[in-house]
Amino acid sequence: MKRDELNRYLDALLEPARFRDYCPNGLQVEGRTEVRTLVSGVSASLALLEAAVEAGADAVLVHHGWFWRDEDPRITGTRKRRIAFALERDLNLFAFHLPLDAHPELGNNAQLAARLGIEQTGRAGEQDLIGVGRIAPPRTLAEFCAEAERRLERAPLAIGEAEQRIERIAWCTGGAQGFFESAIALGVDAYLTGEISEQHTHLARESGVAFVAAGHHATERFGVQALGAHLAARFGLEHHFIDVPNPV
Repeated sequence: MKRDELNRYLDALLEPARFRDYCPNGLQVEGRTEVRTLVSGVSASLALLEAAVEAGADAVLVHHGWFWRDEDPRITGTRKRRIAFALERDLNLFAFHLPLDAHPELGNNAQLAARLGIEQTGRAGEQDLIGVGRIAPPRTLAEFCAEAERRLERAPLAIGEAEQRIERIAWCTGGAQGFFESAIALGVDAYLTGEISEQHTHLARESGVAFVAAGHHATERFGVQALGAHLAARFGLEHHFIDVPNPV
């Protein structure tokens, strides 16, 4: 399919104009006009781009792209090597950050909930980025973390009592520890995200709401996979998800 047709479809599907984001969403680097093979991955690292070329990609689709707010805008060093690699090989780079987190079916939040057996009942918080739902039947914190480790292939860090009952849960993938107080105000038993900061340990202990940090990368692998598979099915593209390991 044509690159510009794919770009228009993604904009209509994910509605990036609705979001106040930290980066440009959509086509970040323009490459060849025809897209037959699509590679998806979490972050637009040089390792992912190199693997995409090996897979014969015409376009790369990621959650974490380039050109973040407040970063040094000069194209030097690592940034220069990444951009030069993409331009020299005529690769298209598509990136969707918050729009991919929030999409009700293909998004990171929705896909993570499906894998962990969470029934989503609503959304809350800034730009509706916090998922709210239930775990049925309820589990202990230890049981929930064991299931998360099995599904995500990474042991989560949990702050709370191992035997406390977890039924109502809020979550937001990635580096969303800043939403913890909003989650507490929702009356949940636990909050799940990718990362934790020092102050949230004390807040979890004092509030009684468990905090589960299951990994930024680990919690954000599924949305881009689902989106890539959706595009492949709809437009007859060849699609490969390539996971570049990241322990964070």
